Amino acid sequence: MKRIDKIISEQTHYTRTEIKKLISQKKVYANDELVKKPENKYDENNVSIKINGQEIEIRQFVYLLLNKPKGYISATEDATAKTVLELVPEKYKSRNLFPAGRLDKDTTGLMLITDDGEFAHNILSPRKHVKKTYEVTIDIPVTEEMVAGFKNGVQLNDGECKTAILEITGEYTAKVTLIEGRYHQIKRMFGCYGGKVTELNRIGMGKLELPNDIEYGKIREATEEELEKIKERE
Repeated sequence: MKRIDKIISEQTHYTRTEIKKLISQKKVYANDELVKKPENKYDENNVSIKINGQEIEIRQFVYLLLNKPKGYISATEDATAKTVLELVPEKYKSRNLFPAGRLDKDTTGLMLITDDGEFAHNILSPRKHVKKTYEVTIDIPVTEEMVAGFKNGVQLNDGECKTAILEITGEYTAKVTLIEGRYHQIKRMFGCYGGKVTELNRIGMGKLELPNDIEYGKIREATEEELEKIKERE
């Protein structure tokens, strides 16, 4: 059970102060009954709410796709750096959102922001083997030796990596597909061959490719089809 003003603030753009005023003006109904106090509690998964005669959509969770630009860290808050949550539209900021996984500050591309912890765990858990695909630029030529090494499992100081797919797309560029997500993994893998990553862009999660309609720094809600693609494995 949750306070009606909290339910409404999480699902709409209204502030708690605005909701209190609407209730005092007798403009809020829950389950077809007039709401008299902001502290009245309801089951958020089983309540119908109308404001000014308009029913509001109640959603347990939201799922946002972000095309992350450089300069933002994958965190909910930070004392000095900008976080990806600062890119979230105001209407979602009352929810307990967090980035599902992380991209480095200088890494760009596809990221999911949600308040569904179970969904996030399922796509991030090593046991699920949900792949992540990246476009990479390094400062030395990409070689067939690297391709073979990535496939066989690069040895890092925290253990051997699971097999990864490295496709050469240019002299200094490649596409890399991982099924695990260690700290700075791609950078460290290329580092084993003396290469430094100069550009890193995530272009896919599961079977979902970064949608063309999401520009750098922009966010929109994921469709059901897109969420299913994220969860899909080969």
